[in-house]
Amino acid sequence: MKASMPRRNTSVKKSPGRMSVRHRIVTEARRHFFDHGFRGVTMDDLARELAMSKKTLYACFPSKTALLEAVILEKFRHVDADLGRITSDVSSDCLGALHRLLACVQGHMEEIQPPFVWDIRREAPELFKVVESRRRDVIQRHFGKVFLEGRRTGLIRQDIPPKLAIEILLGAVQAIMNPPKMEELALTPKSGFSAIIRVVLEGLTTEKARSR
Repeated sequence: MKASMPRRNTSVKKSPGRMSVRHRIVTEARRHFFDHGFRGVTMDDLARELAMSKKTLYACFPSKTALLEAVILEKFRHVDADLGRITSDVSSDCLGALHRLLACVQGHMEEIQPPFVWDIRREAPELFKVVESRRRDVIQRHFGKVFLEGRRTGLIRQDIPPKLAIEILLGAVQAIMNPPKMEELALTPKSGFSAIIRVVLEGLTTEKARSR
């Protein structure tokens, strides 16, 4: 049995220059991956777009899969931060927060084209699982917070526990937001997620909320 590789010291801070290079690479890769898919973009393509050597590119990311992981984690950091700003204080306008959450999610999903979703599921299934896990966490925390407040203020139905509402939402997302089902239903990531949210919210909100 081979000895395990020594763990890298991740506590060492990267220099500002290196962080800037990494940020440039992730930003460019994010644009190309989301637009054209993971398979359709090579490290040669990215090096050429960034006007840098492949040596520099591989010094920051040892593989295209490692770069893909960085892109995915950055995307979820942005999503979490944007949703967090909306849900930081929902007590003053719960219904408005729900609408802003939907608009925010729509904006983020618009960036992702179907080829990317197909490619990540086929080429990097372990990262597709990361996407599903992070997506579940984001939905539970942010929509769950609004559902709880909405129930308290009479805008969300009292007969449906917030945890059950979240599980219904998660179940719908899990069932529909995958490449085969989206292709079958002729959906994009944006249109699919938006439809799910609208249907779920229509069933959860009270007459008081719908009359506003």
